[in-house]
Amino acid sequence: MQTTDIGNKEDGKIWHRKPAPSPSNNGVMVTIIQSATAYHSRTVRFLQVAFDATGEAFLAGDHHGNIYVFDIGRNRFKLIQKTGQACTAMAFNLRRTTEYLVALADYSIKCFDKDTRQLVSWMRGHDGAVSSMSVHGSGRYAVTTSADAAQLWDLDTFQRKRKLNVRQAVGIRKVFFLPRSNTILSCFSDDTIFAWESDTLYCKYQLPTPGEGPKMGYRAFAVTRDGRILAAGGRSSLLHLWCLDSQQLLRAVQMPSQVRTVRHLEFLPDSFDGGSSQVLGVLSQDGIMRFVNIHSCKLLFEVCSHDDGIASAAISPSGRHLVTIMASGALNIYSVQALTRDINRPPAPLVKVVTTPGQADSSSMTARVPSKSVWRPTRTSGRKVQTRASKPPVTSLPEDKENEMPDPLNKKRLRALLKTFGEYPARYRMFIWRSLLRLPENCPSFSSLTDKGQHSAFVSLQERYPVKSARLQRGLQRVLSALAHWSAIFGETEYLPLLAFPFVKLFQNNPLVCFEVIATVIVNWCQHWFEYFPNPPLNVLSMVENVLAHHDKELLQHLVHCGVTSQLYAWPLLETLFSEVLTRDEWLKLFDNVFSNHPAFLLLVVASYVTCSRVPLLLCTRREDFQYFFHHRNNLDMGAVIREAYQLMESTPEEIHPQNLLADFEPLTQGQYPIFNKYPTFVVEYRTQERERIRQQELEYLRERQALQELRAEAVRRRAEDEAWHAQQELLREEEERRRRTLRGEEERLAEQRRRLAAMKRELKAKELHLLDTARRRFLHQQQEQKRAELRRLDEEIGRKASLRVQETAAAVQDVEVRQMELQAQRRLFEQQLAKEQERVTQEVRAEAVAWQRHAEEEDESAYRRLLEEDPNCGLGLRKALEESLAEAEQLQAGAELRAEVLGRLEQVNGERGRDRRWMAARSGEADASEEQLIEAMKKMESRKWEEVERRIQQEDEAQAGRRTLAMRSQRERRCGDEGQSLDVCWSPCSPRRHEAAPQHRGPDAIRLSDRSSTDESVLTDSNNTPLSLAQIYSNI
Repeated sequence: MQTTDIGNKEDGKIWHRKPAPSPSNNGVMVTIIQSATAYHSRTVRFLQVAFDATGEAFLAGDHHGNIYVFDIGRNRFKLIQKTGQACTAMAFNLRRTTEYLVALADYSIKCFDKDTRQLVSWMRGHDGAVSSMSVHGSGRYAVTTSADAAQLWDLDTFQRKRKLNVRQAVGIRKVFFLPRSNTILSCFSDDTIFAWESDTLYCKYQLPTPGEGPKMGYRAFAVTRDGRILAAGGRSSLLHLWCLDSQQLLRAVQMPSQVRTVRHLEFLPDSFDGGSSQVLGVLSQDGIMRFVNIHSCKLLFEVCSHDDGIASAAISPSGRHLVTIMASGALNIYSVQALTRDINRPPAPLVKVVTTPGQADSSSMTARVPSKSVWRPTRTSGRKVQTRASKPPVTSLPEDKENEMPDPLNKKRLRALLKTFGEYPARYRMFIWRSLLRLPENCPSFSSLTDKGQHSAFVSLQERYPVKSARLQRGLQRVLSALAHWSAIFGETEYLPLLAFPFVKLFQNNPLVCFEVIATVIVNWCQHWFEYFPNPPLNVLSMVENVLAHHDKELLQHLVHCGVTSQLYAWPLLETLFSEVLTRDEWLKLFDNVFSNHPAFLLLVVASYVTCSRVPLLLCTRREDFQYFFHHRNNLDMGAVIREAYQLMESTPEEIHPQNLLADFEPLTQGQYPIFNKYPTFVVEYRTQERERIRQQELEYLRERQALQELRAEAVRRRAEDEAWHAQQELLREEEERRRRTLRGEEERLAEQRRRLAAMKRELKAKELHLLDTARRRFLHQQQEQKRAELRRLDEEIGRKASLRVQETAAAVQDVEVRQMELQAQRRLFEQQLAKEQERVTQEVRAEAVAWQRHAEEEDESAYRRLLEEDPNCGLGLRKALEESLAEAEQLQAGAELRAEVLGRLEQVNGERGRDRRWMAARSGEADASEEQLIEAMKKMESRKWEEVERRIQQEDEAQAGRRTLAMRSQRERRCGDEGQSLDVCWSPCSPRRHEAAPQHRGPDAIRLSDRSSTDESVLTDSNNTPLSLAQIYSNI
């Protein structure tokens, strides 16, 4: 045996020499350990293993979180992941073969790819450690189980589909998929097992909980590859095998006394068993894995070691390799072929079979596995694991002696027990019956009978004998077909279903035992029944009648007097074996006594049943009453009937005793079933031939009838087709006409609808126009109201501004009047000063003028003379021009001085009023638009005033010109008289001629102050003393 230390290697070979496993090296191919010097412990323990779908590679995870893949076919191992946490469960049979699932210690589940070493998905949802993972056969779904919940995952999306929660008091042991189906099996800590539909999670069924006996405390579960048998074990040495098709307990297997707790169960696959695995591996608390045949309950071989027990195990799907995790943390890889090499040797003796508690109504059995049918390995040094295949025992063992049953001893004990209690214990009844009948269990012979299929005589059994349970119906049909194939007479026996039905119902889960029990009953307790076939066995009925005549002649005479024969009172009881007149418990109690006695005891029971019913039978007189009595249950004490049968057994004379006429009990032979031909073969053959002929005639008749029916059906079909075609044509014409009428009606309705629609459109258009007009009028009215409101606001604003303007104008006028008064006072003062100055200047000028006048007079006189001399007219014109020039110069000087003073004062007033004007201009700008009309009116009024002023000025100018002309004429006349005086007046500064000769100006320069003597008020006037309006004052300014 090789040992490989992978240490800190990331890849390498599993073994360096080709392993040759055999029984000599205990079937071990290689032992794998992982030493780690960097850690405190000497080795790193492996915790979980999982095979892939091919069975040639498996994953192994250690408690440091390292995950290795071991490829047995290629002899390679490789480190594919370091999770850093211990793994609690693994799965390696996903649809994508490179992916695998790992449940970690932090309650999470991760999916990795072994080739790329990448994390594919991270699934969370459990609140406890995940103890197991199961993947559906398709690889699409997975079920993960923890102590408090189970979750169903979709491995395509890695999303959780469903979650199963339980009460705190009830934990979950395991939830897993059944192979080759969509069923999920959930197992709980209270030993309840439920089956669910994986798509809808609908509860399909619940396995019954064993009611009696100690609580199993299921912990380990295993299912065969075909998903039909479930093995369950726990805190007991018993293993329960459940049939999932019938949802019943198939049998209970008693493991050896060394097994106290079952830790792990694993079926050993076989390529040739069609998925119905026969070998079950059982790992117990002692670290030994025992492989048992679940049908023969034989211990085949063990995998164990005294030095290092097995902690967990996994078998490849191909059944070629077994991988165990030892208590030390090492991995052992076994060759299953080497372990099973000695299985074909002579097997160990059969085990003892007893009925399980509460299962006496079925064929559930408890099989005890011999505890020492396998040689135990000797203790060896080191840490090598020793395995031994089962070997034939040299001497008989105690368990084998229990399985053997010496007839004299055991039958006497059983009869004593039966006489004491009246029946056998329900728990051991099936075991006792099989022992009493000494069934050979010829499995190959029975298989050859069942392989022949269904017998033609029982094809229509459901019609003749309907059974409510389809499963029970199929079992009855299968057993009857096997009996008919065994002997031809049973295919012609009409009452055989009535005889076999109670045994089929009792042994419905074990057809082999059922068949052999019925065959044993027919061979022994139905002796001479078929000698008068197809009539009832008159010879057997005569035996019953003779016993009845000997013990109760009065009753027999009453029966004869009423025309009741043994075929009416004895044969109904025999052909049904009392199943019609007894309850189940009474029937089982009866056959406990029947199987424990001579075959003649059954006939004596018939006579005893009749004699115990003598009181009601003596009261019956009609044949129908007797028929009803012997075909229905009656109020009889079955214990009294059995005691009466025993009394008849002892008191009946030998010459009429059925025991002397019937043979003793003979069990069925081993290997092959005996030939049964105790019947008139010619009758059976004739009936068989007749049945075959009738069958052929029936087949021919059926063929002819089928042909006739086909012809008739063809004719009917053709006639129906013709009628249907004509009817269809008529329907088509009617339908066409109807469609035409419908079309016309639709067209008319459409036209009418169109007219109504057009009218509706017009009405809607008119309403729309009316609404639009109303809206337009409402809008116009609203606009008018808004305009009116705006106009009212503008009028109010204009009025307010006008009143404000009037107030401001009045204030300005008052200010101007005040200023005018001030100017007049200043003017008077200035005029006084000017008059004084003028007087002074006049005096000075006058003095100078006198001197100058004198001098000038002289010069002028001389010049005048010269001028007169030169041109008499020139002196007059020059003088006139000089006078005018002087007057104009004086007037301009006086006007310029006055104008400068007025302009200075006006500039001061304007500077003071500039701020007011700017404020008034800013406020008046808002009302400019509304004041345009007012301004235009003011302009027109102003223009009219200006025209009137111009007209007045023109008139004044004309009058002044006339006056000037007259003055000039008068002056010229005076000048002519007095030249000296006129010259003096012409150059005088105070002469009014200056002012008359001053040019006429309109505008700001023509404004002057004047006094109105009539009103004594100062006003602004122009140069012609015309009062100026406010607009003219503003325009001049």
